[in-house]
Amino acid sequence: MKKVQSPILKYSSVLALAVVSLVSCKQKPNLKPSFYLGADLSYVNELEDCSGIYREKGEKVEPFGYFAKKGSNLIRLRLWHTPEFNNYSSLSDVEKSLKRAKNANQSVLLNFHYSDNWADPSKQIMPRAWQKIKNLNILGDSVYNYTLSTLTYLNSRGLTPEMVQIGNETNIGIIQHPDSASNGPINWKRNAFLLNKGLEAVADFNKTNKQKVETMLHVAQPENAEWWFKDANVNSVKNYDWIGVSYYPKWSKYDLNKLESTLKNLKNRYSKRLMVVETGYPYSTAEYDKANNMLDKDAAIKNYPISPEGQLSFMVDLVKTCKNAGAEGVVYWEPAWISTACKTQWGTGSHWENAAFFDAGNSNEALPVFKFFKPIF
Repeated sequence: MKKVQSPILKYSSVLALAVVSLVSCKQKPNLKPSFYLGADLSYVNELEDCSGIYREKGEKVEPFGYFAKKGSNLIRLRLWHTPEFNNYSSLSDVEKSLKRAKNANQSVLLNFHYSDNWADPSKQIMPRAWQKIKNLNILGDSVYNYTLSTLTYLNSRGLTPEMVQIGNETNIGIIQHPDSASNGPINWKRNAFLLNKGLEAVADFNKTNKQKVETMLHVAQPENAEWWFKDANVNSVKNYDWIGVSYYPKWSKYDLNKLESTLKNLKNRYSKRLMVVETGYPYSTAEYDKANNMLDKDAAIKNYPISPEGQLSFMVDLVKTCKNAGAEGVVYWEPAWISTACKTQWGTGSHWENAAFFDAGNSNEALPVFKFFKPIF
């Protein structure tokens, strides 16, 4: 049988050469907060390149610094292996965002999708560079080498993230081949092996570089986290620090009370730290561009009207719920995804401008929801 060489070896060599030629930047010390209140700002570079402007009282603001000013302490960034739509969410784009986050003295959660495009509860397609690999051990080596070399490169630039996700919303199993992709029962022997290779890479990076990068596994919706982490534990996926959960009321069967009890159960059962690492709620039902919005009138839940005040109220109560459950963080997904002339894979504009933190109907003025970063309770 022909031996397949891991494609990541070539990629790792390129990174190593780049490291030698680049001058590292000094990383600011960052004390860990008792509770993380964060924002996924992965789209910002792209939107600014499309002339997107963020405002407070009519004045232009720089988003990374502005979120920090309002009380954010964590920035989440997605990383695609070799982006197939455009070059955003590539390593070079993430490097730029990491610099901006560090300059704003923000902690960073780096989200390895292990894909060239969106990895989510319905699809987990492996990078094209790995699709000819048939041997699971070689695929595991690719996961390990890619994770390790990425962190090594960022560390050389003074941009080591405080946390990393090994996969994004991995409900159906991570890193699937497009010809055999399935959202049926998970092959846990394969899934556990690949997850553990990613976790092993972070552990080895920490040991070699005397770092303390924390690891997170991430599942969409709390009702799925219950069975998923049980199966992960049974299959010896245990050496991680954080349980990450997406919680979108529109797509979850659980209200805030049920979310709280589920988070408590997860914490008590697995002794892991907990974070709601994605959430969102609209302030308007209006369509401000030609890109269909993901959250519309059917996203409304009882006691939280779709309005700027309702959006803020939901976020404040979500933080209360998470704190009561013993969780240690809440991250809002893409609060800076404003409408621009940018094309997405599905339209032109934003599919989230009515759930962002800037008013699309008022020149992208900052909305009241920013107050959730400094809750008083």
